[in-house]
Amino acid sequence: MELSEFSWEIVWRLLCAVGLGGVIGLDREIAGKAAGLRTHMMVALGAAAFTLAALKLIPGVSISDPARIITGVATGIGFLGAGSIMKGGGEVEGITTAAGIWVVGSVGVACGVGAYMLAFSTTLLAALILVILGRVERISRKRRMRREQHRKLVAADPAPDQVTGNWVPPSMG
Repeated sequence: MELSEFSWEIVWRLLCAVGLGGVIGLDREIAGKAAGLRTHMMVALGAAAFTLAALKLIPGVSISDPARIITGVATGIGFLGAGSIMKGGGEVEGITTAAGIWVVGSVGVACGVGAYMLAFSTTLLAALILVILGRVERISRKRRMRREQHRKLVAADPAPDQVTGNWVPPSMG
Protein backbone atom coordinates (compact mmCIF):
# COMPACT_ATOMS: atom_id res chain seq x y z
CA MET A 1 0.00 0.00 0.00
CA GLU A 2 1.31 3.42 -0.95
CA LEU A 3 1.44 5.96 1.84
CA SER A 4 0.09 9.30 0.58
CA GLU A 5 0.66 12.69 2.23
CA PHE A 6 -2.39 12.21 4.44
CA SER A 7 -3.70 8.78 4.98
CA TRP A 8 -5.89 7.37 7.70
CA GLU A 9 -3.67 4.30 7.51
CA ILE A 10 -0.69 6.41 8.63
CA VAL A 11 -2.73 7.83 11.52
CA TRP A 12 -3.91 4.33 12.48
CA ARG A 13 -0.35 2.97 12.45
CA LEU A 14 0.90 5.79 14.67
CA LEU A 15 -2.06 5.49 17.06
CA CYS A 16 -1.56 1.75 17.21
CA ALA A 17 2.10 2.23 18.15
CA VAL A 18 1.24 4.82 20.82
CA GLY A 19 -1.51 2.67 22.34
CA LEU A 20 0.52 -0.52 22.41
CA GLY A 21 3.58 1.30 23.75
CA GLY A 22 1.33 2.64 26.50
CA VAL A 23 0.23 -0.86 27.47
CA ILE A 24 3.84 -1.86 28.11
CA GLY A 25 4.74 1.49 29.68
CA LEU A 26 1.83 1.29 32.12
CA ASP A 27 3.58 -1.48 34.09
CA ARG A 28 6.74 0.62 34.39
CA GLU A 29 4.65 3.65 35.41
CA ILE A 30 2.84 1.68 38.13
CA ALA A 31 6.22 0.37 39.34
CA GLY A 32 7.38 3.99 39.70
CA LYS A 33 10.21 3.72 37.17
CA ALA A 34 11.68 6.82 35.54
CA ALA A 35 10.93 5.50 32.05
CA GLY A 36 7.20 5.00 32.38
CA LEU A 37 4.08 5.47 30.35
CA ARG A 38 5.05 8.56 28.36
CA THR A 39 8.56 7.31 27.57
CA HIS A 40 7.33 4.00 26.23
CA MET A 41 4.60 5.67 24.18
CA MET A 42 7.10 8.13 22.72
CA VAL A 43 9.58 5.38 21.82
CA ALA A 44 6.87 3.39 20.04
CA LEU A 45 5.66 6.50 18.24
CA GLY A 46 9.20 7.40 17.16
CA ALA A 47 9.93 3.89 15.92
CA ALA A 48 6.70 3.85 13.92
CA ALA A 49 7.36 7.33 12.52
CA PHE A 50 10.91 6.42 11.43
CA THR A 51 9.55 3.28 9.80
CA LEU A 52 6.81 5.21 8.00
CA ALA A 53 9.31 7.87 6.90
CA ALA A 54 11.56 5.18 5.44
CA LEU A 55 8.61 3.69 3.58
CA LYS A 56 7.64 7.13 2.28
CA LEU A 57 11.08 7.75 0.76
CA ILE A 58 10.43 5.21 -1.97
CA PRO A 59 6.91 5.73 -3.38
CA GLY A 60 5.21 2.62 -4.67
CA VAL A 61 7.50 0.28 -2.73
CA SER A 62 6.31 -1.06 0.59
CA ILE A 63 9.76 -1.78 2.03
CA SER A 64 13.03 -1.50 0.13
CA ASP A 65 15.28 -3.00 2.75
CA PRO A 66 13.52 -3.88 5.99
CA ALA A 67 16.78 -4.83 7.68
CA ARG A 68 18.03 -1.23 7.42
CA ILE A 69 14.91 0.18 9.05
CA ILE A 70 14.95 -2.38 11.83
CA THR A 71 18.69 -2.06 12.42
CA GLY A 72 18.56 1.72 12.64
CA VAL A 73 15.64 1.77 15.05
CA ALA A 74 17.00 -1.10 17.18
CA THR A 75 20.42 0.55 17.46
CA GLY A 76 19.00 3.93 18.44
CA ILE A 77 16.64 2.44 20.98
CA GLY A 78 19.45 0.25 22.30
CA PHE A 79 21.38 3.40 23.22
CA LEU A 80 18.29 4.87 24.85
CA GLY A 81 17.75 1.66 26.84
CA ALA A 82 21.39 1.55 27.89
CA GLY A 83 20.95 4.98 29.40
CA SER A 84 18.21 3.65 31.68
CA ILE A 85 20.51 1.05 33.24
CA MET A 86 22.16 2.25 36.43
CA LYS A 87 24.72 0.58 38.64
CA GLY A 88 24.78 1.64 42.24
CA GLY A 89 25.80 -0.04 45.45
CA GLY A 90 26.89 -3.19 43.66
CA GLU A 91 23.46 -3.70 42.09
CA VAL A 92 22.40 -3.12 38.50
CA GLU A 93 18.97 -1.54 38.06
CA GLY A 94 16.86 -0.66 35.05
CA ILE A 95 17.48 -3.74 32.93
CA THR A 96 13.78 -4.61 32.72
CA THR A 97 12.95 -1.03 31.79
CA ALA A 98 15.67 -1.06 29.12
CA ALA A 99 14.32 -4.34 27.75
CA GLY A 100 10.81 -2.86 27.74
CA ILE A 101 12.00 0.15 25.79
CA TRP A 102 13.65 -2.17 23.28
CA VAL A 103 10.49 -4.26 22.91
CA VAL A 104 8.39 -1.11 22.51
CA GLY A 105 10.67 -0.09 19.65
CA SER A 106 9.95 -3.38 17.91
CA VAL A 107 6.22 -2.84 18.45
CA GLY A 108 6.54 0.61 16.88
CA VAL A 109 8.34 -0.82 13.85
CA ALA A 110 5.69 -3.55 13.52
CA CYS A 111 2.92 -0.93 13.62
CA GLY A 112 4.85 1.24 11.16
CA VAL A 113 4.96 -1.53 8.55
CA GLY A 114 1.36 -2.53 9.25
CA ALA A 115 2.16 -5.87 10.90
CA TYR A 116 -0.61 -5.47 13.46
CA MET A 117 -0.80 -9.10 14.56
CA LEU A 118 2.93 -9.07 15.31
CA ALA A 119 2.56 -5.80 17.23
CA PHE A 120 -0.44 -7.00 19.28
CA SER A 121 1.13 -10.40 19.99
CA THR A 122 4.41 -8.83 21.08
CA THR A 123 2.58 -6.38 23.33
CA LEU A 124 0.47 -9.13 24.88
CA LEU A 125 3.50 -11.30 25.61
CA ALA A 126 5.50 -8.36 27.00
CA ALA A 127 2.62 -7.32 29.26
CA LEU A 128 2.23 -10.89 30.55
CA ILE A 129 5.95 -11.13 31.22
CA LEU A 130 6.01 -7.81 33.07
CA VAL A 131 2.91 -8.45 35.16
CA ILE A 132 3.05 -12.17 35.93
CA LEU A 133 6.80 -12.61 36.20
CA GLY A 134 7.04 -9.30 38.04
CA ARG A 135 4.85 -10.81 40.76
CA VAL A 136 6.94 -13.99 40.80
CA GLU A 137 10.12 -11.89 41.19
CA ARG A 138 8.60 -9.89 44.06
CA ILE A 139 7.57 -13.07 45.90
CA SER A 140 11.01 -14.57 45.32
CA ARG A 141 12.72 -11.37 46.50
CA LYS A 142 10.63 -11.31 49.71
CA ARG A 143 11.47 -14.93 50.45
CA ARG A 144 15.15 -14.29 49.82
CA MET A 145 15.09 -11.27 52.16
CA ARG A 146 13.36 -13.31 54.88
CA ARG A 147 15.98 -16.06 54.57
CA GLU A 148 18.79 -13.48 54.82
CA GLN A 149 17.18 -11.89 57.89
CA HIS A 150 16.78 -15.33 59.47
CA ARG A 151 20.44 -16.13 58.82
CA LYS A 152 21.49 -12.84 60.43
CA LEU A 153 19.32 -13.53 63.47
CA VAL A 154 20.69 -17.04 63.82
CA ALA A 155 24.27 -15.76 63.48
CA ALA A 156 23.65 -13.10 66.15
CA ASP A 157 21.83 -15.49 68.50
CA PRO A 158 23.93 -16.51 71.49
CA ALA A 159 25.12 -20.10 71.39
CA PRO A 160 24.76 -22.57 74.28
CA ASP A 161 27.81 -23.12 76.43
CA GLN A 162 29.35 -26.44 75.36
CA VAL A 163 29.96 -27.55 78.93
CA THR A 164 26.90 -26.36 80.86
CA GLY A 165 24.37 -26.04 78.07
CA ASN A 166 23.47 -22.53 79.31
CA TRP A 167 23.08 -19.68 76.84
CA VAL A 168 26.00 -17.30 76.78
CA PRO A 169 26.38 -14.09 74.76
CA PRO A 170 28.67 -14.29 71.74
CA SER A 171 32.21 -13.16 72.36
CA MET A 172 32.95 -9.56 71.51
CA GLY A 173 36.41 -10.42 70.24
